[in-house]
Amino acid sequence: MKISPEEVARVARLARLDLSEEKVELFSGQLGDILDYMDKLGEVETAEVEPLYSPVEHVTVLRPDETAKEYSREEILSNAPETDGSHFIVPRIV
Repeated sequence: MKISPEEVARVARLARLDLSEEKVELFSGQLGDILDYMDKLGEVETAEVEPLYSPVEHVTVLRPDETAKEYSREEILSNAPETDGSHFIVPRIV
C-alpha cells in the first residue's frame, strides 16, 4: 500500500508535528513498507493455529492469595511524618 507524502503531511499536521519535506518523504516510504508487511501478514492462514497467550514458555510463580497481617498499626504509623496515634495526618488539599 502506498502512502502519499500529502497523507503523511496531513497526519503530521493533525498530530501537530512539524516535519520537514525530507522527513515526510522518508516516513511516506517507511509507512508504505509497514502497511505492505501488514498486508503480507494478513495473507497468512491462521485458522488452524491455536491462539497463544505468550510465545515464550515459562512458569509464572505466584504465591497463594491469602491475607496476612505482617505489620502492626504502630509499625506502619512509625514511618509516617505525622500521626494522631491511630491515623496518618496529611495536609488538607481543598
